[in-house]
Amino acid sequence: MSVVEMECRQVVVIGAGPSGAIASALLKRKGHDVLIIERQHFPRFSIGESLLSHCIDFIEEAGMLEALQAAGFQLKNGAAFAWGEQYSAFDFGDTFSNGKPTTFQVQRADFDKLLADQAALQGVEIRYGETVMTVDVEREKPLLQVEREDGSRYQLEADFILDASGYGRVLPRLLDLEAPSNFPLRQAVFTHVEDRIDHPGFDRNKILITTHPTQRDIWFWSIPFSNGRCSVGVVAAAEHFKGRSENLDECLRSFIDETPSLQHVLVNAIWDTPARTLGGYSANVKTLHGPGFALLGNAAEFLDPVFSSGVTIAMRSASMAAGVLHRQLQGEAVDWQSEFAEPLKRGVDTFRCYVEGWYAGTFQDVIFHPGSSPHIRRMISSILAGYAWDETNPFVSEPKRRLRMLSDICATEPA
Repeated sequence: MSVVEMECRQVVVIGAGPSGAIASALLKRKGHDVLIIERQHFPRFSIGESLLSHCIDFIEEAGMLEALQAAGFQLKNGAAFAWGEQYSAFDFGDTFSNGKPTTFQVQRADFDKLLADQAALQGVEIRYGETVMTVDVEREKPLLQVEREDGSRYQLEADFILDASGYGRVLPRLLDLEAPSNFPLRQAVFTHVEDRIDHPGFDRNKILITTHPTQRDIWFWSIPFSNGRCSVGVVAAAEHFKGRSENLDECLRSFIDETPSLQHVLVNAIWDTPARTLGGYSANVKTLHGPGFALLGNAAEFLDPVFSSGVTIAMRSASMAAGVLHRQLQGEAVDWQSEFAEPLKRGVDTFRCYVEGWYAGTFQDVIFHPGSSPHIRRMISSILAGYAWDETNPFVSEPKRRLRMLSDICATEPA
């Protein structure tokens, strides 16, 4: 087969994960030429398995909702939190923002493949097993050098590049855009189990976030799937792993053994899959866009997994970037900073405020406080459902002040 030395395309998307699939489908539906370069082959494992309701808005926008609904994923209608004997559940059907009332909990290998396949069915070309080696954005049109699995290389000239490479962070690495995160170094250890959960208080339609009984900056996720399996993980600062077994399975089980409420939920589980770990995942960049490119989702910034915001931010960025890029390709003058970077960052910063409050304990106090009014809980539920860009919600428009106010109330009112 002859090697293509140089190829010219309108839009090149790096990565076929959720943000890449959504962005490419939206652009293709507007009539643009889109090519995805994906280093791996699908299906492939990934975490970020509990979707927020706001994700459904973008899946619907990209014409993929019917396929998602038919796929048999676990329905999710909210989020539940446990700390010792305390339990607090939030219903996504009862939110200030009146967004989508339900979403799904998904095994990402199947979910990501479904979205990529749906993009391909809409006419998007996806090349799997290819790696972007270099990028030159100093020329009139960006130029990528791509390597195939057989070691051969070719060049791609694009009108525009969208980096949806997730943790691969292709353009931040190649263009020296990476910036330090201001979040402490944390590590996640996780696995999938055959859960066999029969605990009467467990709701399979919700993610369960469990706080360690004495160390409030240690927390666990439990994400049930429709096939009787469950994703289980612990997140903690690096110092909490000192003195624990280097065997990841034993390490994870030791944290759970210290947390009776979660131990009771998982008492019947069959631990049949080796645990994995991911550390130092929080990331930031110097800029979200530049001449001929923009960064989507985790390729730009990743906060923390506690509120499952990663896929939501990725899809939101994909939808916003596709809208701006469509107008640019139509010949309109656009401002990527004011129309993409700044509005995207406002929602990310809202999530950031509540992530910081979670680890400080102040947001946990709010979540577990029994005296919170239904109206306030609906506002909080909107954020937990992913609607962190709804600035009609006071807890979005002024998150720091509102969280501080609620924390002060919780500190003075009896529990």
